Amino acid sequence: MKYVMPDDLTVKISGYVENSGTIYDGTYVNNDFYVDSAFLTFEHTDGLNYPNIEFRQFDELFALKNANFNITEGLGAGILYPRSNTKLLNYQRYDEFHLAGYGLSAVVGLNITFYKHFFIQSEFKGGFIHMPDIRTTSSVSDKASQHFFFYQVNFVFGATINLKKKKEK
Repeated sequence: MKYVMPDDLTVKISGYVENSGTIYDGTYVNNDFYVDSAFLTFEHTDGLNYPNIEFRQFDELFALKNANFNITEGLGAGILYPRSNTKLLNYQRYDEFHLAGYGLSAVVGLNITFYKHFFIQSEFKGGFIHMPDIRTTSSVSDKASQHFFFYQVNFVFGATINLKKKKEK
């Protein structure tokens, strides 16, 4: 996944800016705040990395001569390890990998298996990303938080290979 914060955005801001030598020094408590590139550029374009584990179930709907029609559903969870490209105020651009939060997801799909080995699968996956600890500069005290919902559609083609030797009857 990738994320790019749009330019010229009005957001809610809480926290403080001090000793930056800019017009942004001050304390903010849920204030409306206009963000332009002089204040912040913020993106996860080198990877909003979301390694996750999913548990899925496959249920056969019906079978024809050489095709089985299955529905699949599952739940997943993982961590967010982005390489966020940020430039805050007059600080150097920061873009190190950092454990920033977690994600939760659910998936539902249709699987058609041909001749017991080949399959086509379509999936709809949706979830929630929560990152309370996104680094914005090289200082560990400078951070941002972000949360959002996401969805994706996958189309998968493949084959299954049974690695276990069949028992002879």
